[in-house]
Amino acid sequence: MAKRKKSDKKKSPIPVTVIAVAIVVLFLIRLVQVFEPLISNQVFINGISGPLFAGWKLTALGSAFLSSATYLVLSLAGIVVLIGFLRLHRWSWVLLMAWTGASLIISLVDYFYSQPNYAVMASNIIIAFALNITEVQRIFGIRRDDGSSL
Repeated sequence: MAKRKKSDKKKSPIPVTVIAVAIVVLFLIRLVQVFEPLISNQVFINGISGPLFAGWKLTALGSAFLSSATYLVLSLAGIVVLIGFLRLHRWSWVLLMAWTGASLIISLVDYFYSQPNYAVMASNIIIAFALNITEVQRIFGIRRDDGSSL
């Protein structure tokens, strides 16, 4: 029986894995949000059955397409950030922190003024706490070994 070679690659720490899983959860939620407005407007059954604009304003169908396109862009951007994050690029940590902060603000506004999405809120809170762990910040070069930030 042949012995297995030991891999020189280090395993990523548990917080990085938790963040990656939370990003995947957010991707799946955003993917559902891509199709939800189109299904509710029966675009897949009836096709595009009306105008997207009425003068300078969006119709209900136009609003559904805009909403779907926005969530599609967010989904694709999440995949790019996930790939950068798993490759341990510093820019992905910075972008993910900014994205998480903005998403938490939007989630809080939704909480107070409309219907909140608790899965998105929970995922963002997990990501925010995990990104602020000292070990994660050191891996991404955000914090030095002496404890000072860059």
